[in-house]
Amino acid sequence: MLKKFLLLTFLALLLAIGGALGYLSLRQPAVQPPRQGSVPMTEDRVARGKYLFENLYHCSSCHSERDFSRFGGPTVESGRGAGWVMPPELGLPGRIVASNLTPDPETGLGSWTDGEKIRAIRDGISRDGRVLFPMMPYEFYREMADEEAEAIVAYLNSLPPVRRRHPATKIAFVPALLIKSVPRPAGTVAMPDTGDRVRYGEYLAKMSGCIECHTPFVRGELLLEQKLAGGRRFDLPAGSVVSANITPDPSTGIGGWTEEQFIEKFYQYRDYVENGPPAVDAQGFTIMPWLNLSQASREELGAMYAYLMTQPAIRNPVETHPAQ
Repeated sequence: MLKKFLLLTFLALLLAIGGALGYLSLRQPAVQPPRQGSVPMTEDRVARGKYLFENLYHCSSCHSERDFSRFGGPTVESGRGAGWVMPPELGLPGRIVASNLTPDPETGLGSWTDGEKIRAIRDGISRDGRVLFPMMPYEFYREMADEEAEAIVAYLNSLPPVRRRHPATKIAFVPALLIKSVPRPAGTVAMPDTGDRVRYGEYLAKMSGCIECHTPFVRGELLLEQKLAGGRRFDLPAGSVVSANITPDPSTGIGGWTEEQFIEKFYQYRDYVENGPPAVDAQGFTIMPWLNLSQASREELGAMYAYLMTQPAIRNPVETHPAQ
């Protein structure tokens, strides 16, 4: 009798799992048609897009070839915007590729419409309807203002085409099913009031990856009850680094920092941008975008600081460079 009960329980479990997988396989992601028309290619819009892509939102961190033998992994000019195959050391569920975003018609975005590019950035939907792996932070970018998404697209359109074909992204079976639920189409999004420092700082913290990188990542999800408390580990061939606690905790976070100290922490790396960053070993390795954000304005960095100081102080000691 017990054996029969266990067998029936096992069969019921298999049916439940099979049903769930079947449902997820058939489920379609939320998709909206791409917007029509082209982004006007004005000089100001392209310049703004370059600043967002290369500096403030540092999209180039993933979508460009980088030299991690030097501090901060500066962009290799010949590979600017040309994409990157994520290394297996990151422990991602499959082969994840940051696409070639240059206008090359065969290996880049040369055949995409501007609306398709904006939809990929904010909705996480590729041209063919495929859901992008959420290493591309469209969960945050869905809040990106229309004018900023347009500026980034204008800059991408201005890049010289780079013919660089990467292997296709290949996500493991179950994660590929689960990420179908992630996209939520963005509507019209206005810029936040830059005069509201906390609100603007929150916007920048989302767009610049502060929340994503400085929050623990457990079983494929951000542990939001520990938001900004650090502890997320990044392993790459050049070394390993753990994100710092940037909550206002006075002993393990940045609660003892003044706004000026916070800003100057970024600005100390401006010389590296002008004269080239030094070579580093594994203990000096970092993926923190110091070089990119050293070009941010005082107003932008100050807004980020103002937002961070409103967050709960979480005591969480972090060793940013654990023993290799």
